[in-house]
Amino acid sequence: MGTWDTGPFDNDTAADWCGDLDDASPEERQGLARDTLTRAADTVDLLDARVGDEAVAAAALVAAQCPGGEPAHPVYGPDEPLPDLTGLRALALQALDRVMTEPSELLELWDGPDGTPWRAAVSRLRGTLTPQPPGEQLTLTRTPTDSATARSSSGRST
Repeated sequence: MGTWDTGPFDNDTAADWCGDLDDASPEERQGLARDTLTRAADTVDLLDARVGDEAVAAAALVAAQCPGGEPAHPVYGPDEPLPDLTGLRALALQALDRVMTEPSELLELWDGPDGTPWRAAVSRLRGTLTPQPPGEQLTLTRTPTDSATARSSSGRST
């Protein structure tokens, strides 16, 4: 497995999967993402590292389209436009939960202190994919001194 960093697209498997996504017709791209997430989420026995890497990349593409999501990697992410994937949020969360649950080869590979940044990246994806309760969404408000303050919809400063 060629891995050069801890991001969702920073390995050969994810980069190859993004290439497959680019090669698919525009009509097939959402289905490919859905199938990839489903394959991981539905695995009962040991989750293969390749399946896990592909699922993390697919979840990152869903998260990229959600509020606060980070864009896909400009080099190793897909080059072709993607359809709206936000309807796959719940499935992406299930797939990430499966990647982070034993038995998972990817989780074993990232075990130990060297895996802390990878686990943090997956946690950030989960945070982006998890819908915020309506009463807890943050909005920016301007004060008389024109400085922006983040407040939840309940009026509390954060």
